[in-house]
Amino acid sequence: MAAMLGGGDGGLGQFPLEQWFYEMPYWRLLTTFIYFGPLSLDLLFHVFFLQRYARMLEESSGRSSATFAWLLFYAITTLLAIAPLFSMAFLGTALSSTLVYIWARRNPDTRLSFLGLLVFRAPFLPWVLIAFSVVLHGHWPKDEIAGLVVGHFWYYFSDIYPALHNNQRPLDPPDWWRRLFEGRPQADATEHDAPAPIVRDIAAAAAPELR
Repeated sequence: MAAMLGGGDGGLGQFPLEQWFYEMPYWRLLTTFIYFGPLSLDLLFHVFFLQRYARMLEESSGRSSATFAWLLFYAITTLLAIAPLFSMAFLGTALSSTLVYIWARRNPDTRLSFLGLLVFRAPFLPWVLIAFSVVLHGHWPKDEIAGLVVGHFWYYFSDIYPALHNNQRPLDPPDWWRRLFEGRPQADATEHDAPAPIVRDIAAAAAPELR
């Protein structure tokens, strides 16, 4: 640790800490999610699943861009937070696994076919992909397992927890986040834009008498 911190003199390696902070390539916090490793069959599967199940999750959320964007924000920030604990440099596969896990748990009756050889229900899909990675690479994919853990937290607190705790949803997007994507809520817009109520007594007095 002392060697990594430059002997404890306030620097990181051979660079002063302040210089390291200002010159850090912050774009890598996002580009790490679009790298899936060298070209392989496993890479093709994860790229396909990422775009497919991301689209399906967005459609299943009622086309609410705020809800789906909040899910992505949760997954990205959580994976970035735990990545140092598991020495994960690239998080594209982990993000893909998170989205696949959430979709699979929300569609328990959907039947899938893997390579035309194995037929199973959707909740088994994440585990089938992990087994496939083990066969290809010979070791347990910690990035996929981390993605499953992150996805399970979202699924539990969004789909199971509310039914047990009076419909409380701790992972729902806050109001300020919804306003960023959807504008002012319809109820507020109606309240502010509605015409002033008509006082019936005045209206009756103003109406001409018919004979």
